[in-house]
Amino acid sequence: ETQSGHKKAPGRLMGTGHLSAVFSHSPFLPLYLSFPLHSTPSLMASLQISVGSGRSSVNYRLLLQKGETQDRTRHITIKMAVFIVHVAGGVTFFVALYDYEARTSDDLSFKKGDRFQIINNTEGDWWEARSINTGKKGYIPSNYVAPADSIQAEEWYFGKMGRKDAERLLLVPGNQRGTFLVRESETTKGAYSLSIRDWDEVKGDNVKHYKIRKLDNGGYYITTRAQFETLQKLVKHYTEHADGLCHRLTAVCPTVKPQTQGLAKDAWEIPRESLRLEVKLGQGCFGEVWMGTWNGTTKVAIKTLKPGTMSPEAFLQEAQIMKKLRHDKLVPLYAVVSEEPIYIVTEFMGKGSLLDFLKEGEGKYLKLPQLVDMAAQIADGMAFIERMNYIHRDLRAANILVGENLVCKIADFGLARLIEDNEYTARQGAKFPIKWTAPEAALYGRFTIKSDVWSFGILLTEQVTKGRVPYPGMVNREVLEQVERGYRMPCPQGCPESLHEMMKLCWKKEPDERPTFEYIQSFLEDYFTATEPQYQPGDNL
Repeated sequence: ETQSGHKKAPGRLMGTGHLSAVFSHSPFLPLYLSFPLHSTPSLMASLQISVGSGRSSVNYRLLLQKGETQDRTRHITIKMAVFIVHVAGGVTFFVALYDYEARTSDDLSFKKGDRFQIINNTEGDWWEARSINTGKKGYIPSNYVAPADSIQAEEWYFGKMGRKDAERLLLVPGNQRGTFLVRESETTKGAYSLSIRDWDEVKGDNVKHYKIRKLDNGGYYITTRAQFETLQKLVKHYTEHADGLCHRLTAVCPTVKPQTQGLAKDAWEIPRESLRLEVKLGQGCFGEVWMGTWNGTTKVAIKTLKPGTMSPEAFLQEAQIMKKLRHDKLVPLYAVVSEEPIYIVTEFMGKGSLLDFLKEGEGKYLKLPQLVDMAAQIADGMAFIERMNYIHRDLRAANILVGENLVCKIADFGLARLIEDNEYTARQGAKFPIKWTAPEAALYGRFTIKSDVWSFGILLTEQVTKGRVPYPGMVNREVLEQVERGYRMPCPQGCPESLHEMMKLCWKKEPDERPTFEYIQSFLEDYFTATEPQYQPGDNL
């Protein structure tokens, strides 16, 4: 028997150098093949394995492992990460969830619904695949595909998504009553949630959430009197009848294509010539921000840093950490030009900085519920930074970017630490954002996640005042002195006292007395709904 507990495949080495073997195997365990090699080590080349037959046959070419056992048997381990084999011997195909336009000559272009055989998925974010539709081979972004016939391939399945993000998507203008999605339950492992857009005279547009529970025998139900073998059958049933839900399921919630992880396979340190700077979006003390194109194919944002702003070596080291901070409320770092002048390439966010958006854009007309929701998104991203034991150091509206449907993402996290300009490093210099900085950080350089919490309180004032500079009428030196004496900004005009109370918590003198971002996030997410149940009752439908 093999290490996986399956019978050893009866194999023989044929004259042509092919190993022929018949086997059945669990799809989740490594498969161990061994065969005697009676020839010299110099003949060690590669082993080609065919899985399945006919149309579902796939060849895998693998280098043999070095070293031999005493009985001159070579052991080849084929990790199941490389391919997935059904017990019956067929191959799992993957299906495209979105359209994708190739960005390099190594990429594959594809349309939603196209099918693939995965050749190699051991390298994480970009998989080598063969298109069943065209026969072409190339790299595809792994978050754009899912196993065919799996729940992940269903258009209505949104996977790991929080209640608040589901509500944000469903309440986008233009979605009709009954628009829905299914997601993993946040509160119950192995269960799912059905989120539906509804309307009533009291609340207007709102979202109802129903818990989908799992039966011991593998079925699913919202209410025990209506049980279904699969989630697909459950969704089909409630598409045809409301059957106790707030509304029949009418349309799948539209989704936005996810960002790929990086620009392409192995596109991290990129040549400056691969970037075209097209529209200047802004200018700061340390450089400029441009909209541009990478490789003639991909729209990106490019931050250019003035020479001398920071050491390229220190930047590259920090960028390796920043690259790994992945969260949907953080602007993803795509690539860098690591020689001076340093270029930082990120996702392009169409509405620009939150500061400009509030002062001159559509943000001028936003009401409190939208402002609080945007603050909750920022707190969500900062709660992730908190969990990762990282620090932003320069949290303010100018460093938050806005996309479609009021999506907010945090930019420039961690960069402030690297700035070498004397006007900045002195902390009381003209370029230092003193009005956003906690006193212990401004006076003694003690930057922590708790000094970020202080800055978040200041950011809240920027939001409710539509971009007004904090501490109006006061210069930097005066702010520092007054804050040390215990002065705190009064409640801005039109701001509810409960929100001002949260600001004051963020501005506690003792860092440890300030709330966590996790707490701030839950406070803001539930700001208007604190008295409502999270889920609609299921069993009394």
